[in-house]
Amino acid sequence: MLYRLVTFVFGLLVTGLAGWLFDGMVGAMVGAALGAIFWFLMDLRRGNRLIRWLRDPDARTAPTMFGLWGEAADRCRRLLRAREQQVLESESRLQAFLAAIQASPNGVVILDGQGLIEWCNQTAAAHLGLDPQRDLRQQIGNLVRDPVFAAYYAGNDYGHEVTMAGRDSRPQRPVELSLQLHPYGEGRLLLLTRDVTATALADAMRRDFVANVSHEIRTPLTVLSGFVETLQSLHLDEAERVRYLALMATQAERMQTLVNDLLTLSRLEGTPPPGFSEWASARDLSAQCEEEARALSAMRHPAPESPQRLGFSVVPGLALAGAASELRSALTNLVTNAVRYTPAGGRIDVEWQRLPDGKVEFSVADTGPGIAPEHLPRLSERFYRVDRSRSRESGGTGLGLAIAKHVAQRHGGELRIASTPGQGSRFSIVFPASRVRTDDAMVPGDAWPATETAERSRP
Repeated sequence: MLYRLVTFVFGLLVTGLAGWLFDGMVGAMVGAALGAIFWFLMDLRRGNRLIRWLRDPDARTAPTMFGLWGEAADRCRRLLRAREQQVLESESRLQAFLAAIQASPNGVVILDGQGLIEWCNQTAAAHLGLDPQRDLRQQIGNLVRDPVFAAYYAGNDYGHEVTMAGRDSRPQRPVELSLQLHPYGEGRLLLLTRDVTATALADAMRRDFVANVSHEIRTPLTVLSGFVETLQSLHLDEAERVRYLALMATQAERMQTLVNDLLTLSRLEGTPPPGFSEWASARDLSAQCEEEARALSAMRHPAPESPQRLGFSVVPGLALAGAASELRSALTNLVTNAVRYTPAGGRIDVEWQRLPDGKVEFSVADTGPGIAPEHLPRLSERFYRVDRSRSRESGGTGLGLAIAKHVAQRHGGELRIASTPGQGSRFSIVFPASRVRTDDAMVPGDAWPATETAERSRP
């Protein structure tokens, strides 16, 4: 304001003085009037420059002036820069927020009041088969045509979620999605999607597991209850009583085995993988497997004229890093399974072998009936049986291969299954080279045996 006053007074003095020198007092008055008009026009021009800039303000092109108009322009420029900075910060926060939603494992779709898609992340696009660019401003009901979602969307009851088949769902590989709409703002909707395939599969596995356990336990319990009732109500001679008690003991042992296997699986799934602080001798593991296999074979095939032929290779001095009890359980399960399913007169070969990449393989090959190819991928599932009646006759619980697979994975290994119907099966566990070392108790001269099995006949 002072600058405007000074320039105005100075202009009047200069023009008045010039007029006075030219024509005295009259000239002074005319000069002062002309000076005031010129100052006003110049001031109006500066104000007009500011008005034109304010119509399309840009902090980089703000006019440079002095005085009141210059101060006004400078204040506007600073306010504009502050506003632009706020816009940039808001845009940055918005992009960070959208990036976080993009990284979310859940799908997000933003709908306006008319149900038109305003934005969706890639997860929702994959779940619902949308194109994040092409399908903007498209009606959600025209793109997601599943009857379950259509009824849910039209019902205006969004207090619960619904489940429908995913876009890529196939009979061989089902995909289930959970969707829920959340109203917000003025009629707007937020659609959230989740892939619940794994949860649904886990629920199904849990139901099957409970049903299988109940079924497996109910059968021996029924037998036990029947024998107990018989012993309580009938007078039996000594031979019948001994026979019934033996059958009851067999069923009780079957339930005990099932419970032990269930506890083993629970322990395997609930504890961290074993480290490298404990080492188990392959010779000890093989000896324990052989002892149990020969005892089971003698019990199942007592006739001397048609025994099973069991062959165990000579085991060199090596040790495996891991839990000895787990390794013993896994290897024993493979061997005893072969004994159970190989008929009298059949052959079972057990051997250790060093693979070209440094890994070690424990394998069990038998001459049993073999397994059809369609059953092989599911053999390690809990309670999965190729032939339920035959499996129960064999005395198995249906958990042996599941335990073997868990133990192999916990030790960084792999369970491998190969079988040909009518020719037999081969089950093996391959351990990584990092978990194998030379046993401290290795005898000088020990070496890996030839690939043929050194058979020791059963006594």
